[in-house]
Amino acid sequence: MTTSLSDTQPATQSIAYWTGLAHEALISFIRARQVEHGFTQPQFWLLRNLSKHDISPDGNGMTLPELQGAMRSYIRPEDDLATEADVLLERGWLSRDDTGRLWITEAGEAARKDLKRHSPVIGARIHEGIDDADYATTVKVLQRMIHNTSGTPG
Repeated sequence: MTTSLSDTQPATQSIAYWTGLAHEALISFIRARQVEHGFTQPQFWLLRNLSKHDISPDGNGMTLPELQGAMRSYIRPEDDLATEADVLLERGWLSRDDTGRLWITEAGEAARKDLKRHSPVIGARIHEGIDDADYATTVKVLQRMIHNTSGTPG
């Protein structure tokens, strides 16, 4: 499908097509910017999920299956957490204990903070030319469509 906004009225176009296209374009863009800064999105997620200063509620280590479970709503089929964790272990950003649990190290926490500072710049590029009110309306419309089709979020 090669429909553009100039081809037909936006209200008659397939939202499933456009949201799918937007999802893939945004993920590709974000991942490419992160690679430019020397890390992958799954590596960043590993650090975030293991940091008590971010997603982890307690900072306790986790096994790879536990991490995969925690990331199930956003991990992509091509993401290999074992390989990504090995890279972080080699960098000294993670450690592994005798039970196979991964732990974020001090160096990993410093790296997580450093990597996180790139997010606003990446987000600003995505939001470029979109006014805050239009963005908020778009998010509300998408949330309502999700609610209308599955019952969550509303």
